[in-house]
Amino acid sequence: MNKIEKENIDYKNFLNEVLQQIDNAKIQAASGINKVTIGLYYSIGRLIVDKQQKFGWGKSVVEKLSKDLQNITNATYSFSERNLWSMKQLYVEYNEKPELLEFVLKVPWGQNILILQKIKDGKEQAYYLQSTADFGWSRDVLLNQIKGSAYKFHLTKNKPNNFEKTLPEFLAEQADETVKSVYNLEFLGLDKPIHERKLEKLLVENIKKFLIELGYGFCFIGNQFELKGNTKDYYIDLLFYHRPLRCLVAIEIKTGEYKAEYAGKMQLYLNLLDKQIRLDDENQSIGIILCAEKDDFEVEYSIGSFDKPIGVAEYRLTKELPDNYKGKLPSPDELRNEIKKRLDNYNSDIDNDQKLDND
Repeated sequence: MNKIEKENIDYKNFLNEVLQQIDNAKIQAASGINKVTIGLYYSIGRLIVDKQQKFGWGKSVVEKLSKDLQNITNATYSFSERNLWSMKQLYVEYNEKPELLEFVLKVPWGQNILILQKIKDGKEQAYYLQSTADFGWSRDVLLNQIKGSAYKFHLTKNKPNNFEKTLPEFLAEQADETVKSVYNLEFLGLDKPIHERKLEKLLVENIKKFLIELGYGFCFIGNQFELKGNTKDYYIDLLFYHRPLRCLVAIEIKTGEYKAEYAGKMQLYLNLLDKQIRLDDENQSIGIILCAEKDDFEVEYSIGSFDKPIGVAEYRLTKELPDNYKGKLPSPDELRNEIKKRLDNYNSDIDNDQKLDND
């Protein structure tokens, strides 16, 4: 047997092993479990790594494998060359992180690829994998969370709320994970503060993008939602329903710094919501006060005495300046002065040139 014949036999055996993995997955896939597909892709990735190491095969084997699999399987699964490389990357990335495989198998392929492409740190990978698995983040929601540095704020920002005191334990933990400490509203295209009603109007006009920022499970009910009082009516800025939490979520928008009296008003709204709107089989309503700035100390002591679940969060209209640029870029005043200085120098040079021409 010559070398070429042996290589052909080795490759055919490799191809048959991959096809066997595919057949096994087809049998299990009838149950519709996502982990069957991801488990298959992980196994194919392992086979690619093993065979390349054993036989010294290069990149061309992946191209050949892709063509053969697509011809033989009629593209039952996506066996593009690009996808096969992603399968190899999946195996290489998580082979030495068995603690993450539980979540990898629960996350759809598109979200897995996105995390592989965008996130390299193991702990950060764990955060996005677990969050995607727990909250059912779509690929768009996951991308938005990554771009908004959700992991960074998960580590560094407190989530001032009284959920632990006002909700059952299982619900309090889920509510705490659902409500962010900071919401990124840069999609509104604003670069300066605006009036509360204008901000509310823009959020409603961009409700699809706002729902993505809020995260999985939020359903928009309406704005300026009316609640009846004895002598006056009350209006909630934005009202949502959260499917996993099975509760109404009221959001009040404050374009300035958080004030303690906001919590009292939210308590009133939640009482009225639970009495007038909440259904018997739904959990008690939750309130979120969304403001430009907050002092965590003031928030903690102002909401601690209330018996309704209230959280306080900040919003950002623009991305934060990266740490390595802070203090290195000129301020607006410095920039204006520098532009004026250069214009003055430019005009002076023109005047001098004209004088020389006249002479």
